[in-house]
Amino acid sequence: KINKGETFAIIGATGSGKSTLVNLIARFYDVSSGEILLNGVNLKEYSEKDIQNKISMAPQRAILFKGDVKSNVTYGSDSAVDDNDEKLINCLKLAQADFVFELEKGIHSDVAQGGTNFSGGQKQRLSIARSLFKNSEIVIFDDTFSALDYKTDMLVRKGINENLKDLTKIIVAQRIGTIKNANQILVLDQGEIKGIGTHDMLLSTCPIYKEIALSQLKEEEL
Repeated sequence: KINKGETFAIIGATGSGKSTLVNLIARFYDVSSGEILLNGVNLKEYSEKDIQNKISMAPQRAILFKGDVKSNVTYGSDSAVDDNDEKLINCLKLAQADFVFELEKGIHSDVAQGGTNFSGGQKQRLSIARSLFKNSEIVIFDDTFSALDYKTDMLVRKGINENLKDLTKIIVAQRIGTIKNANQILVLDQGEIKGIGTHDMLLSTCPIYKEIALSQLKEEEL
Protein backbone atom coordinates (compact mmCIF):
# COMPACT_ATOMS: atom_id res chain seq x y z
CA LYS A 1 0.00 0.00 0.00
CA ILE A 2 1.27 3.46 -0.94
CA ASN A 3 -0.24 6.43 0.87
CA LYS A 4 -0.91 9.81 -0.74
CA GLY A 5 2.16 12.02 -0.83
CA GLU A 6 4.60 9.20 -0.07
CA THR A 7 7.65 8.12 -2.01
CA PHE A 8 7.71 4.43 -2.94
CA ALA A 9 10.95 3.16 -4.46
CA ILE A 10 11.77 0.03 -6.45
CA ILE A 11 15.31 -1.28 -6.83
CA GLY A 12 16.83 -4.42 -8.32
CA ALA A 13 19.27 -5.66 -10.92
CA THR A 14 18.60 -5.45 -14.66
CA GLY A 15 15.88 -7.96 -15.53
CA SER A 16 14.52 -8.15 -11.98
CA GLY A 17 11.05 -7.00 -13.00
CA LYS A 18 11.14 -3.30 -12.10
CA SER A 19 9.85 -2.01 -15.44
CA THR A 20 7.25 -4.78 -15.63
CA LEU A 21 5.85 -3.69 -12.27
CA VAL A 22 5.60 0.01 -13.15
CA ASN A 23 4.07 -0.86 -16.53
CA LEU A 24 1.37 -2.76 -14.64
CA ILE A 25 0.82 0.20 -12.29
CA ALA A 26 0.51 2.53 -15.30
CA ARG A 27 -1.76 -0.11 -16.86
CA PHE A 28 0.18 -0.44 -20.09
CA TYR A 29 -1.03 -4.00 -19.66
CA ASP A 30 -3.19 -5.80 -17.10
CA VAL A 31 -2.24 -8.23 -14.37
CA SER A 32 -3.06 -11.88 -15.11
CA SER A 33 -3.80 -12.61 -11.44
CA GLY A 34 -4.41 -10.50 -8.38
CA GLU A 35 -5.32 -6.83 -8.63
CA ILE A 36 -3.88 -3.33 -8.38
CA LEU A 37 -6.03 -0.78 -6.58
CA LEU A 38 -5.97 2.99 -7.00
CA ASN A 39 -7.94 4.86 -4.32
CA GLY A 40 -9.48 1.50 -3.41
CA VAL A 41 -10.70 0.84 -6.97
CA ASN A 42 -9.33 -1.86 -9.28
CA LEU A 43 -7.29 -0.26 -12.07
CA LYS A 44 -9.33 -2.23 -14.59
CA GLU A 45 -12.41 -0.22 -13.55
CA TYR A 46 -10.82 3.03 -14.72
CA SER A 47 -11.01 4.24 -18.31
CA GLU A 48 -7.80 4.79 -20.24
CA LYS A 49 -8.39 8.56 -20.00
CA ASP A 50 -8.81 8.35 -16.21
CA ILE A 51 -5.53 6.45 -15.88
CA GLN A 52 -3.73 8.99 -18.05
CA ASN A 53 -5.05 11.80 -15.86
CA LYS A 54 -4.22 10.13 -12.57
CA ILE A 55 -0.81 8.65 -13.42
CA SER A 56 2.07 10.37 -15.18
CA MET A 57 5.37 8.77 -16.16
CA ALA A 58 8.85 10.12 -16.76
CA PRO A 59 10.58 7.27 -18.64
CA GLN A 60 14.22 6.24 -18.49
CA ARG A 61 14.74 7.46 -22.05
CA ALA A 62 13.34 10.97 -22.31
CA ILE A 63 11.00 11.41 -25.26
CA LEU A 64 10.97 14.87 -26.82
CA PHE A 65 9.13 15.95 -29.94
CA LYS A 66 9.97 18.39 -32.71
CA GLY A 67 8.62 21.78 -31.67
CA ASP A 68 9.65 24.07 -28.85
CA VAL A 69 10.27 23.68 -25.13
CA LYS A 70 6.82 24.94 -24.15
CA SER A 71 4.92 22.56 -26.44
CA ASN A 72 6.96 19.63 -25.13
CA VAL A 73 6.43 20.41 -21.45
CA THR A 74 2.71 21.19 -21.86
CA TYR A 75 2.08 18.24 -24.21
CA GLY A 76 -1.35 16.75 -23.58
CA SER A 77 -2.78 19.86 -21.93
CA ASP A 78 -6.52 20.26 -22.54
CA SER A 79 -6.31 24.04 -22.84
CA ALA A 80 -3.96 26.72 -24.13
CA VAL A 81 -1.14 27.62 -21.75
CA ASP A 82 0.05 31.21 -21.36
CA ASP A 83 3.78 31.91 -21.70
CA ASN A 84 3.80 33.28 -18.14
CA ASP A 85 1.77 30.41 -16.72
CA GLU A 86 2.83 29.96 -13.09
CA LYS A 87 2.55 26.17 -13.18
CA LEU A 88 4.69 25.93 -16.33
CA ILE A 89 7.43 28.09 -14.84
CA ASN A 90 7.26 26.27 -11.50
CA CYS A 91 7.52 22.81 -13.09
CA LEU A 92 10.57 23.86 -15.11
CA LYS A 93 12.19 25.16 -11.93
CA LEU A 94 11.36 22.07 -9.88
CA ALA A 95 12.81 19.86 -12.62
CA GLN A 96 15.99 21.97 -12.63
CA ALA A 97 15.14 22.76 -16.26
CA ASP A 98 15.20 26.52 -15.73
CA PHE A 99 18.29 26.61 -17.97
CA VAL A 100 15.76 27.22 -20.76
CA PHE A 101 15.13 30.74 -19.45
CA GLU A 102 18.73 31.59 -20.32
CA LEU A 103 18.34 30.49 -23.94
CA GLU A 104 17.81 33.20 -26.55
CA LYS A 105 14.22 32.15 -27.26
CA GLY A 106 13.44 30.93 -23.75
CA ILE A 107 10.53 28.50 -23.58
CA HIS A 108 10.09 28.95 -27.33
CA SER A 109 13.56 27.54 -28.02
CA ASP A 110 13.51 24.91 -30.74
CA VAL A 111 13.51 21.23 -29.86
CA ALA A 112 14.74 18.87 -32.57
CA GLN A 113 13.02 15.51 -33.06
CA GLY A 114 14.17 13.34 -30.16
CA GLY A 115 15.66 16.39 -28.44
CA THR A 116 19.01 15.84 -30.15
CA ASN A 117 19.96 19.49 -29.63
CA PHE A 118 19.94 19.01 -25.85
CA SER A 119 22.22 16.95 -23.61
CA GLY A 120 20.97 13.74 -22.00
CA GLY A 121 20.57 15.45 -18.64
CA GLN A 122 18.73 18.42 -20.15
CA LYS A 123 16.33 16.13 -22.01
CA GLN A 124 15.62 14.22 -18.82
CA ARG A 125 14.92 17.41 -16.88
CA LEU A 126 12.46 18.55 -19.55
CA SER A 127 10.81 15.14 -19.40
CA ILE A 128 10.48 15.46 -15.62
CA ALA A 129 8.97 18.95 -16.04
CA ARG A 130 6.37 17.49 -18.42
CA SER A 131 5.45 14.71 -15.97
CA LEU A 132 4.94 17.30 -13.22
CA PHE A 133 2.95 19.67 -15.43
CA LYS A 134 0.26 17.02 -15.94
CA ASN A 135 -0.76 17.57 -12.32
CA SER A 136 -1.40 13.84 -11.81
CA GLU A 137 -1.97 12.16 -8.46
CA ILE A 138 0.95 9.81 -9.09
CA VAL A 139 4.20 10.26 -11.00
CA ILE A 140 6.31 7.25 -11.90
CA PHE A 141 10.00 8.02 -12.36
CA ASP A 142 11.23 4.94 -14.26
CA ASP A 143 14.99 5.17 -13.71
CA THR A 144 14.57 8.82 -14.66
CA PHE A 145 17.25 10.16 -12.36
CA SER A 146 20.05 8.00 -13.78
CA ALA A 147 20.78 10.61 -16.47
CA LEU A 148 21.25 13.31 -13.81
CA ASP A 149 24.34 13.98 -11.74
CA TYR A 150 24.00 13.40 -7.98
CA LYS A 151 23.54 17.09 -7.13
CA THR A 152 20.80 17.66 -9.72
CA ASP A 153 19.14 14.38 -8.72
CA MET A 154 19.04 15.57 -5.10
CA LEU A 155 17.78 19.07 -5.96
CA VAL A 156 14.94 17.72 -8.13
CA ARG A 157 13.75 15.28 -5.47
CA LYS A 158 14.09 17.88 -2.70
CA GLY A 159 12.12 20.46 -4.69
CA ILE A 160 9.33 18.02 -5.51
CA ASN A 161 9.04 16.81 -1.91
CA GLU A 162 8.94 20.34 -0.50
CA ASN A 163 6.58 21.89 -3.05
CA LEU A 164 4.30 19.04 -4.13
CA LYS A 165 3.53 17.41 -0.80
CA ASP A 166 0.38 15.63 -2.00
CA LEU A 167 2.08 14.08 -5.02
CA THR A 168 2.68 10.35 -4.74
CA LYS A 169 6.06 9.37 -6.19
CA ILE A 170 7.06 5.93 -7.46
CA ILE A 171 10.78 5.86 -8.18
CA VAL A 172 12.56 3.05 -10.01
CA ALA A 173 16.28 3.49 -9.46
CA GLN A 174 19.66 1.82 -9.50
CA ARG A 175 21.33 4.35 -7.20
CA ILE A 176 20.78 3.86 -3.48
CA GLY A 177 21.37 7.58 -2.95
CA THR A 178 18.27 8.35 -5.02
CA ILE A 179 15.93 6.26 -2.89
CA LYS A 180 17.41 5.94 0.62
CA ASN A 181 14.94 8.51 2.03
CA ALA A 182 11.87 6.88 0.47
CA ASN A 183 8.99 5.92 2.77
CA GLN A 184 9.15 2.37 1.43
CA ILE A 185 11.65 0.54 -0.77
CA LEU A 186 10.77 -2.63 -2.65
CA VAL A 187 13.68 -4.93 -3.54
CA LEU A 188 13.18 -7.17 -6.57
CA ASP A 189 15.32 -10.05 -7.82
CA GLN A 190 14.38 -12.15 -10.85
CA GLY A 191 10.73 -11.17 -10.53
CA GLU A 192 10.49 -11.96 -6.82
CA ILE A 193 10.12 -9.60 -3.86
CA LYS A 194 13.17 -9.99 -1.65
CA GLY A 195 12.42 -7.20 0.78
CA ILE A 196 10.27 -4.19 1.52
CA GLY A 197 10.81 -1.47 4.10
CA THR A 198 12.82 1.64 4.84
CA HIS A 199 16.50 2.01 3.96
CA ASP A 200 17.64 1.33 7.52
CA MET A 201 15.32 -1.64 7.89
CA LEU A 202 16.49 -3.25 4.65
CA LEU A 203 20.16 -2.84 5.55
CA SER A 204 19.57 -5.21 8.46
CA THR A 205 17.00 -7.57 6.93
CA CYS A 206 17.71 -7.82 3.18
CA PRO A 207 21.15 -9.17 2.12
CA ILE A 208 20.62 -8.20 -1.54
CA TYR A 209 19.82 -4.60 -0.62
CA LYS A 210 22.79 -4.37 1.73
CA GLU A 211 25.07 -5.76 -0.99
CA ILE A 212 23.86 -3.09 -3.45
CA ALA A 213 24.28 -0.38 -0.81
CA LEU A 214 27.81 -1.43 0.13
CA SER A 215 28.83 -1.49 -3.54
CA GLN A 216 27.75 2.14 -3.96
CA LEU A 217 28.20 3.88 -0.62
CA LYS A 218 30.92 4.13 1.97
CA GLU A 219 30.18 2.57 5.36
CA GLU A 220 29.65 5.98 6.95
CA GLU A 221 27.16 6.96 4.21
CA LEU A 222 24.83 4.02 4.83
